[in-house]
Amino acid sequence: MPGTLSMICLILVTLFIPPLGVFFLSGCSADLVINICLTLLGYLPGHVHAFYLEYVFFRNRRSGEPRYARGVYSDRIQHGGRHQRSDYGSIA
Repeated sequence: MPGTLSMICLILVTLFIPPLGVFFLSGCSADLVINICLTLLGYLPGHVHAFYLEYVFFRNRRSGEPRYARGVYSDRIQHGGRHQRSDYGSIA
């Protein structure tokens, strides 16, 4: 199963530093800022948020059609790492 090792590594990173795991998934986004705030308020809320984002990311990555999840602000997580085709910047 491709991606299993990367999923395990991401989970291990998230166990120790939740914002770092979110950064690997979403980059510098609103989800990262929310996770940093939650981790500073309490270590457990940061973990819950980070694992929820990972669950949404890998669920949408496996399924053909991504399902939108509440509370996720990163398009990369919402689409499971796939790029959405847009007509932005096209001439046609």
